[in-house]
Amino acid sequence: MAVSDVAGGASGATTIKYDLGEEMCPHRLVVDHLTSRWGFLVLLELLERPYRFSELRRAIGRVSEKMLAQTLQTLERDGLVHRDAKPVIPPRVDYSLTDLGREAAEQVRGLALWTQERMGQVQDAREAYDARKRAVAESTA
Repeated sequence: MAVSDVAGGASGATTIKYDLGEEMCPHRLVVDHLTSRWGFLVLLELLERPYRFSELRRAIGRVSEKMLAQTLQTLERDGLVHRDAKPVIPPRVDYSLTDLGREAAEQVRGLALWTQERMGQVQDAREAYDARKRAVAESTA
């Protein structure tokens, strides 16, 4: 997904074209991290406030410790999440968004809000699609 061309369109908006043939392109990997099942939810939760690991796991729900740890490490490596380990007993580790992470999380929240607002239309489209598929299947049976 390498950026191959950036140009202003007729409306003046910036258009970005990607080389979709490159599977391991850095752009694609970051988008995968932002929109993965757990990455998406971690960013949304951390947008509200910093969390300890166990708090974040409870807030997200249904994520294994292993998956949450991997997701946090990936987002930390991308510069989106800050891990603050305090030298106390018992150990305390807090996770928060970096400035870059906050910017990304705002974009993710926009997608989440769009999904929430448009879910009715998506459901209508799914039902219409399913009805068309049933009609085709019944006519060929």
